[in-house]
Amino acid sequence: MALRRLPVRDPRTVARDIPGVLDILFPCLTGGLVTSLNRGIVSFAGIDPVPDKLVVRSHLQKALLFELAMVRAEHLLDGDTAPGWDGCFKVAIERQRRHYDAKISQELGQCDLDVASHTARNLVEMLRSVNGQHPDVKILKSPVIPGLGWIASGVGDFSLGGILIEVKNTDRNFVSGDFRQVLMYWMLKYAASIENGDAVWSDCLLLNPRRNAALAISFNYLLRSASVSASHVELYELMRSIVGQEFEWN
Repeated sequence: MALRRLPVRDPRTVARDIPGVLDILFPCLTGGLVTSLNRGIVSFAGIDPVPDKLVVRSHLQKALLFELAMVRAEHLLDGDTAPGWDGCFKVAIERQRRHYDAKISQELGQCDLDVASHTARNLVEMLRSVNGQHPDVKILKSPVIPGLGWIASGVGDFSLGGILIEVKNTDRNFVSGDFRQVLMYWMLKYAASIENGDAVWSDCLLLNPRRNAALAISFNYLLRSASVSASHVELYELMRSIVGQEFEWN
């Protein structure tokens, strides 16, 4: 057997492709807990879901299609009332290539634009509605997720004061992978806070503008439920022991 140094991976990739890392930390994040959490899903008044038949007609890879919607939503939040589609598409492609094997279409069809526009509009309305409940803070795009050990730093979708906001544009309820991702982000933020004293997020908000679905949950509750009531310090020490192992056997 030979030792091989572990490659540096971004937090999203670790949460998505290496679930075993968080299974050690959160053994109770099972189907039963996920089902229980999803019972708290709510919808926003006055927002229509994106019709599934419209999404099906799009020829773009779905991850790229909804990344395009995210980019457009960010421009709308910044006050750009008519962001150019070509520029948005270029940014979406660059982002997708960091995390996925994006299949690039040569041009955008009208159906693609309709889906992305509808989704972006829904997301902006959702975010502004939430922001209206917390008028003393501003929405932050791409909050920094600190790195630790062989996990590189990354960025989330949005944050609003002590609320981490992650966006999922799927045709289903939130799944264990979604919760793994926000738990990973929180753990990395908490690890960094021990060293620099920065505040950590107190709550998480999962948004699905495609379905007009939202789930708000306290991180304390999520951490306690998924980890057999381990303390934050215990989770931190276990996390450090995992990511501190820089080599694996082949």
